[in-house]
Amino acid sequence: MAVILSARRTAVVPRGGAFARLSLEELAVPVVLACLAEAGLAAVDEVICANAIGPGGNPARRIALAAGLPLRVAGLSIDRQCAGGLDAILVARALVDSGAADVVLAGGVESYSRRPLRAMTDPAGGPPVPYEQAPFTPWPDRDPAMADAAADLATTQGIARGAQEAWAIVSHAKAMAVPHWPEIVPVAGQGRDPFARHLTVALAARAPVVSGSITAATAAVAADAAAFCIVASDRMARASGLHIVAGTTLGGDPMQPGLAPVPAIHAALAMGHITPGELQMAEIMEAYAVQAMACVAGTNLSPAIVNPSGGALARGHPIGASGAILAVRLFHGLRYGYGLAAIASAGGVGTALLVQRSGT
Repeated sequence: MAVILSARRTAVVPRGGAFARLSLEELAVPVVLACLAEAGLAAVDEVICANAIGPGGNPARRIALAAGLPLRVAGLSIDRQCAGGLDAILVARALVDSGAADVVLAGGVESYSRRPLRAMTDPAGGPPVPYEQAPFTPWPDRDPAMADAAADLATTQGIARGAQEAWAIVSHAKAMAVPHWPEIVPVAGQGRDPFARHLTVALAARAPVVSGSITAATAAVAADAAAFCIVASDRMARASGLHIVAGTTLGGDPMQPGLAPVPAIHAALAMGHITPGELQMAEIMEAYAVQAMACVAGTNLSPAIVNPSGGALARGHPIGASGAILAVRLFHGLRYGYGLAAIASAGGVGTALLVQRSGT
């Protein structure tokens, strides 16, 4: 059984903030070095890095080189959009469990501030056509913008704007109540997530509407961050390690991407032979309040164990890194028993990770 030996992240900083001038390497390398130091390692067999909106060029290789890892570490970059950071950890687990590697560094990094400008070439010879969202299905009429899909989810699930705002207010309050973030590697003077605030009912009510019942208060802001874990074989396990019990990625209806984690969560729990009531902690992605709420309701999770230190609504959404951040939060927050991380991705994809820590 693969084990997470260490897990660290940067703060999550909204785009245009303190991380705006940093490259992917400048965001990632301090986290990589902290993970290695925490695990007592000097090198790894592979680096797997999720990145969703960067310029390409195999960021995992660039990070490995910039971190001073041996030249033999080739680096593997993946893109499964929001789910990528969590999927990187599942790929690392597969390498370790298969015997193909003993130690893998896995996670994600995203600089929304420095994302490239995108444009499609015109085959007829006209000027390039700029675009914001890449196609996530082959059917334009079944490829909704994420905010529109969230608004439709709120309608179909009967989750009112006020309920979404209440969820967001609690998310911020939980984050504000945390006195110290030991999981965060300070970069550019950022030692905690700066976006968390005292969100009130009045402030939430004044938030601009994004789509339908979705507002700026109930949608996570675009952000910059990096997060990584060391995944190793169980022969290297120790008392502080987090055992990976199960994990899976499943596709769902592209028109309802927010519900995609539900079958993935059910599948991961079934693989681990446990029920939702046996979980001590769950980190559920809050790209939108309604998406988290629908996943909690659809899997019978206790809201009391979900995002105990606040979620993405209180920090931001660095797309390729967001899934890995959930795993880092589990590593530092789960004291004993079972923990779950789950995230939705564009195109109707959901990923879930089930972990366990023995009582200490």
